[in-house]
Amino acid sequence: MKRLKSITALIMVSGMLAFGCEDYPDGPAVSLIPKAERVGNEWKVGEALDNGTNVTANYSRYELDLTPGGAATLTAQYSLLGMEYDFVTDGTWEFVSDEQKISFDFANDLADGVYEILKLETNDMWLKEDGGTLELHFIPR
Repeated sequence: MKRLKSITALIMVSGMLAFGCEDYPDGPAVSLIPKAERVGNEWKVGEALDNGTNVTANYSRYELDLTPGGAATLTAQYSLLGMEYDFVTDGTWEFVSDEQKISFDFANDLADGVYEILKLETNDMWLKEDGGTLELHFIPR
């Protein structure tokens, strides 16, 4: 009887791995860590692509702090006409579209957006602008 339980458990685990535990195109295949816990992190842009072209330099000073509970803070530093500017806005995030996308709602509406989740791991979060060409690969700060 014990052997039958072990075989049954092995078949179930193998089936989960083979058939559809992967929620996002770039992974992970399986995770025991809840999605909200994986989103919660202090992120920076590790790589940015716009229609396949590397535009990371344009996002090198962007930081996104997210909590598992849904709080969000976006901090960006940028230069314009030789002047340095800091941009900080607080807001919230939530999963949408059956947890296939993430929506950001900030106090400054210019920073709002919906992104398709391409990859969601504790040390990698890849987002693609919904209906756009911008892809942001976040890594922990």
